[in-house]
Amino acid sequence: MSAAGAPNPPVWWPDAAAVSSAGMAYDEQLAERVREELQADPGFSERKMFGGLCFMLHGNMCAGVVGERLMLRLGEDAATAALQQPSVSPMDFTGRPMRAMVYVEGEGLTDGALARWVDQAATLARRLPPKGG
Repeated sequence: MSAAGAPNPPVWWPDAAAVSSAGMAYDEQLAERVREELQADPGFSERKMFGGLCFMLHGNMCAGVVGERLMLRLGEDAATAALQQPSVSPMDFTGRPMRAMVYVEGEGLTDGALARWVDQAATLARRLPPKGG
């Protein structure tokens, strides 16, 4: 609870600085860069969720943008290894880290690094059974 007695927002809730003048809670330039990496895949789609924008391949979440951070679904082993890299942190929007997912920010978002991260997440998503819907 906040000092005023109102409930605290969830951990993933964007702060005012992350919300653009258009009311979006994610970095639209970063989203466009991720989109460019994935949109050629015939199973590509987008969905607003987690307080940001998620990118899906064949119905499976692959990556997303929350605030100014890149969110990646890597699988447990790859996410554990990724946490050893600079600019990578656990994805913990629920207050508990999600073992298969990470956030990447700052220096981890240079063009070459972003392409490698997105490719790693896309490789996992393409191995998963397609989801309907």
